[in-house]
Amino acid sequence: MMELAIDDKIFESFIDYELIEKRIRVLAIQINVDYENKTPMIIGVLNGSFIFMADLMKALEISCEVAFLKVSSYQDMQSTGKIKEEYVLNTNIENRDIILIEDIIDTGNTLDYLINKLKTKNPASIKVASLLLKPDALQKEIDEIAYVGFEIANDFVVGYGLDYNGLGRNTKNIYRLKT
Repeated sequence: MMELAIDDKIFESFIDYELIEKRIRVLAIQINVDYENKTPMIIGVLNGSFIFMADLMKALEISCEVAFLKVSSYQDMQSTGKIKEEYVLNTNIENRDIILIEDIIDTGNTLDYLINKLKTKNPASIKVASLLLKPDALQKEIDEIAYVGFEIANDFVVGYGLDYNGLGRNTKNIYRLKT
């Protein structure tokens, strides 16, 4: 069991990269089928989604475009509940099929905010692909969640794009906080 130390926290190995790769191939197959003969706009939510998004896109065979946006609501290990837009989407998405890429969905508040914001730009559809989902932490029902890599307990996780105070994103595996 490998461990990872970040600042004053110790994390234990949780999801291996090989398993992540397999799950991404399955998600890509689903997306390829669902968007056959369409050209969706794939929008990554920075910073956390970039590794998952890159690996997912390499597995897609459909034609697609890419854009990014950035919001934040986290400080240390807690969601502040306040959503700050740091990088806005300046792309016209009217009548476009949107696939919003998230690293993790916990409370769902940020995702709900983003979906409502995107809906004001009149896209044809919005679906969400997230590497991780914490069903026990969800505070909102979000019908747009369509592609989920793994459902996990309400543990704090890092690695494979996910961070603790900006660190730990660059690991291949996902680690969870050791209690």
